[in-house]
Amino acid sequence: MVSRDTSKQSDELVTQLYRDMPTAKKAKLLFDAMRMGQQLAMAGLRQLHPQADENQIWHLWAKQHLGEELYQQAYGDSR
Repeated sequence: MVSRDTSKQSDELVTQLYRDMPTAKKAKLLFDAMRMGQQLAMAGLRQLHPQADENQIWHLWAKQHLGEELYQQAYGDSR
């Protein structure tokens, strides 16, 4: 993927760094980014639902993340 705001040399350097990076480190970066996304989404849900406890926030996030149908299959009405 080519960035519009990054020089070709910088793009090539980053690409090479990722190619040379051990798989375990790439996986850690991926999971860290996913965790950060979840934390940001849950922070937004806390602002939208200030009276909700952490269990309710988690279920709101899961429903948003999985979609209604998959959420119901996984959790039913277990809020």
